[in-house]
Amino acid sequence: MLKLKTRLFSFIIVLWVFNSIMPLMAQQTDPDPNRFLKEIDSFRQWDAKNAIPHHPVLFIGSSSIRKWKTHNSFPDLPVVNRGFGGAHISDMLYFIRDIALKYETPSCIIFYCGDNNIAGGKSAQRVLSDYQKFVRAVHKKFPDVPFIYIPIKPSLSRWALWKQMKKANELIRDYSDKNKLLFYADTATPMIDNDGTPQKDLFVADGLHLNAKGYKLWTKIIAGAIKDAKH
Repeated sequence: MLKLKTRLFSFIIVLWVFNSIMPLMAQQTDPDPNRFLKEIDSFRQWDAKNAIPHHPVLFIGSSSIRKWKTHNSFPDLPVVNRGFGGAHISDMLYFIRDIALKYETPSCIIFYCGDNNIAGGKSAQRVLSDYQKFVRAVHKKFPDVPFIYIPIKPSLSRWALWKQMKKANELIRDYSDKNKLLFYADTATPMIDNDGTPQKDLFVADGLHLNAKGYKLWTKIIAGAIKDAKH
């Protein structure tokens, strides 16, 4: 009888651990990158028909990059924008050749992604890990290319997730501080109002994406970061 109770207790413990771990594992699952094939194909077609600037300043990431009129914001730079909306860093890793490795030694890479990772249930540590994988993959081919990381923005619609997003930013800032080729451009702090919440006038109606004022703020900060990274 004692052995039976011991076995039952052990089974309950194992079941509890399994039920505790499985939801976390499910949250860490990568979405199917092929949902972006249409967007990636449009990049391929554009590249096939147009001259790509030598040593481009490469903007890559999710919708905050895609919606940014980077050519207008940085008219004096050879900008290539390869943002696609809704992307996780895992999607960027999957399509890394099409958005980064195919171009002739970028002079600088500006990176914004991680927002959707956290919203999709991934941890701050996972955001760091995936960013590190992306950096290593690029540096394997282009060992001297500087990266500028734009931190996950504090937004109105995802404010409930800010604690985890801020943690991801801090992890990547610490990682960047240890490598002379990695730069952390703090666009997040200036977006916080005096009351400690995101400035409402930086966003469009959805409370997630930036309006012209928001991008003007980013442009000023990133322009300075690009100068620092290229020296």
